[in-house]
Amino acid sequence: MAEIVLRDVSHRYGEAGDQALKGIDLVWENGGAYALLGPSGCGKSTMLDIISGLLVPSEGEVLFDGVDVAGLSPADRNIAQVFQFPVLYESMTVEQNLRFPLRNRGVDKATARRRAHEVLELLEIGPLYKRRAKELSADAKQLVSLGRALVRTDVSAILFDEPLTVIDPQKKWGIRQALKRVHHELNHTLVYVTHDQVEALTFADEVVVMDAGQVMQKATPDVLFERPSHRYVGNFIGSPGMNFLPVTVNGTLVAVGGVDVIDAPVERATDDLVVGVRPEFVRCHATPGPGRIAARVEREHDLGTAVQVDAAIDGTRVVAKLPERPELDGPDAFVSFDPGHLMLFFKDEAVDGIRPLHGAAELERGERTS
Repeated sequence: MAEIVLRDVSHRYGEAGDQALKGIDLVWENGGAYALLGPSGCGKSTMLDIISGLLVPSEGEVLFDGVDVAGLSPADRNIAQVFQFPVLYESMTVEQNLRFPLRNRGVDKATARRRAHEVLELLEIGPLYKRRAKELSADAKQLVSLGRALVRTDVSAILFDEPLTVIDPQKKWGIRQALKRVHHELNHTLVYVTHDQVEALTFADEVVVMDAGQVMQKATPDVLFERPSHRYVGNFIGSPGMNFLPVTVNGTLVAVGGVDVIDAPVERATDDLVVGVRPEFVRCHATPGPGRIAARVEREHDLGTAVQVDAAIDGTRVVAKLPERPELDGPDAFVSFDPGHLMLFFKDEAVDGIRPLHGAAELERGERTS
């Protein structure tokens, strides 16, 4: 395992091509489990290929345990990589596929067989060991591909490039759990690329959210949800994403829909200043009260485990995600916010030093609204 550092890394495809990465500074600590998360074209696969050695960055340094590896091949970097589609020898058995990387490195037959069976048990695919790869289902093949990456104990890191693309959605959860179990047992440095936030947030200790070749935030899943540092992260993480509402300012008091919700170090309202609150921390009420803002309900969606209410405050959409359907008399209603989960953004960046006003929401998350 290794600590991997990217220092001011940028990359452009061709002299006239778009800049895929823009001045990336990142540290992947030894033994950590990380996810690179973002939409297609954001630069996450480019970053993974630069770490592995498949690409040489246009600018910057790639360090493994403090050593610059920019000129080294993937083999010399001691990297294991799992791709979107299984990479196996179809005519070999599962056991033979797992032993192959060890045989190539001169590991004796008995040790290679023992290690292959340890990985088979770890991934819970022991019964398949005599089956030929060509006889396996797509998800079983990908598990064997994962096993080929995991079978070596001397790798610097294991890189995953959207490894669950071909997997049946019903089976993805089990494979993610297998990866977490493997990480707990082996303590490898893992870097996992995906555009699926559920995969990223359930797999990684820390998630790097990317957009347009830049790192928007690197944080634990709970911090990304609770305290996004950038408006992009607030919108990208969560389903639905964070609400962003225009404000008015009187002194240091910031108001939404005419109701003061935050005391903040700001001087005036601008189009660049918005309050952010996640739908999980919005409540709907039938009657007015302290901290309640007049709104108009436009539609309700039954999500099975929750109810989504789409409303509008002075024409601006606000979404509430509630544990149950609110008891309202009609479309005219009132919304309130959990004060502990309000944020303020200026020019898309989170504002520090805000003080949510107590009483802006009267009900804790999960209580019945009225």
